[in-house]
Amino acid sequence: MKIQFESNLDYQDRAISSIVDIFEGQEICQSNFSIVRQHSKGQKTTADFDDLGIGNRLELLDDEILSNVQNIQLRNGLPQSKKLNSMDFSIEMETGTGKTYVYLKSIFELNKRYGFTKFIIVVPSIAIKEGTKKTLEITSDHFKTLFDNVNYDSFIYDSSNLEQVRDFATSSDIRIMVINIDSFRKSFSDPSKNTKANIIHRQNDKLNGQRPIEFIASTNPILIIDEPQSVDNTPRAKEAIQTLNALCKLRYSATHIEKFNLMYKLDSIDAYEQQLVKQIEVANVKLEDTSNKPYIKLISVKANPRSAKIEIDVNEKGSTKRKAIVVKDGDDLYEKSKGRDVYDGYRIDDIYIEKGSEYIEFSNQESVDIGTAIGDVDDDSIKRLQIRKTIEEHLDKELRLNAQGIKVLSLFFIDKVANYRGYDDEGNEVQGKYAEWFEEEFKIISKKRKYNTLFDKIDIDTEASKVHDGYFAQDKKGRVKDSTGKNADDESAFDKIMKHKEKLLSFKEPLRFIFSHSALKEGWDNPNVFQICTLNETSSVMKKRQEIGRGLRICVNQEGERVMKTLLEHYKKR
Repeated sequence: MKIQFESNLDYQDRAISSIVDIFEGQEICQSNFSIVRQHSKGQKTTADFDDLGIGNRLELLDDEILSNVQNIQLRNGLPQSKKLNSMDFSIEMETGTGKTYVYLKSIFELNKRYGFTKFIIVVPSIAIKEGTKKTLEITSDHFKTLFDNVNYDSFIYDSSNLEQVRDFATSSDIRIMVINIDSFRKSFSDPSKNTKANIIHRQNDKLNGQRPIEFIASTNPILIIDEPQSVDNTPRAKEAIQTLNALCKLRYSATHIEKFNLMYKLDSIDAYEQQLVKQIEVANVKLEDTSNKPYIKLISVKANPRSAKIEIDVNEKGSTKRKAIVVKDGDDLYEKSKGRDVYDGYRIDDIYIEKGSEYIEFSNQESVDIGTAIGDVDDDSIKRLQIRKTIEEHLDKELRLNAQGIKVLSLFFIDKVANYRGYDDEGNEVQGKYAEWFEEEFKIISKKRKYNTLFDKIDIDTEASKVHDGYFAQDKKGRVKDSTGKNADDESAFDKIMKHKEKLLSFKEPLRFIFSHSALKEGWDNPNVFQICTLNETSSVMKKRQEIGRGLRICVNQEGERVMKTLLEHYKKR
């Protein structure tokens, strides 16, 4: 399958023109600069000829740019910039609306209109770097068709391949460099600490004794900063960005912290109202036979006076709060809970304080040991139910969407890799509890009569092991491990999932359920993710937005075409 890209979406065209029109009035021109080539003759080194460097050149005055900026902001209904404090321009686009496509197409429009050729995409993480690389690969033919087979090249900055930097500086064609902020954030001012700086800031014999950053800066590149809130969010990162000597900085994000000269805005509400993203539905899970039982946990006991510290649910100002209280023989938990009916009949009958055997017993003969609880919902039961619910939601969508050529995918975010995949004492790979629960629940649910059409002539017991897989970072021995999603070890996970991006959309590929620890929370997207199950816990709004964002994109069919109409009809029937 090959994902198809639409070149005439109105909201994307408006985002692109909001950037391209900043330079209205600019003539097509370039700047030239000399690159000294060192030449060895015997024991002597001379500089006997030059290379010609080619860079971007801006001829507009600040007042002309400001006027253009204000006109664009006026037509987009945005506050107008009073003055041009910097050449930073912000574009706000909700996750899932094609932000990467928009800034890539903007590159070609800027070249077509004004002759700009040098572009650098600065990203905050390995994940987004790999995602951008993949998008550049799969849009290559698309953009060449749109822009008369224009010559261009893109590459991921690699400190071990500095010839790419020379080509970036000397080529007269479009050059797009993708670079992680960590690759040039470590500069230096003390020559004695040279080795602590990134290679891009060190003098290099392959570049005539010059620093790679000097070649790059001489081109006056246009910077595209992907997720600026994570890129230049420290003084050192801001300083590093300045070393690139950018002609301008185009800042793209759904969650800006700072907005410089806001040029275009498509927030979550706009995206939903314009039907540009999937509808978000929240499925709640609930364990039966627990809501009518009182929660009581024995924390500690005391001999003198004989008492116990317990935790119960207490009515307070119209809500229920879990509180630790001290009780003694004869205390009534109905009263202690301020009238919660579930505690009726739970009067303290005995507090047993013998070390190693501590417990409390109630008048209804129920008891609870120290460190344990009754009436509590255990974490494993909740997570198993989440997995079951996700499988059911997934298969329900398959019943509706498979006939339309839409393959359904589900994504699980987990707390620990070992809970999905681990190793025995001999180093053999073994399933963790999440994988075991998944297969057990999948076998049960898929045998329901309503799903017969999905598994006709398929051995469900065998199929269960094929429909799920995990994408995790690996150590040097190839073992999967927990990670932050920002380390070099994560590249193996990113590389694997990116290579399989289109393959995952095909019915020929049985894999439907994807498990991830941290690798896929940003930078990776697959338009056919419909369910996201979080088996991890976080209070970070940003992290939750990143996770949810993996499932917002509009799905595609087996021809790689977006199918918005079918998706809307699906939600209307629910």
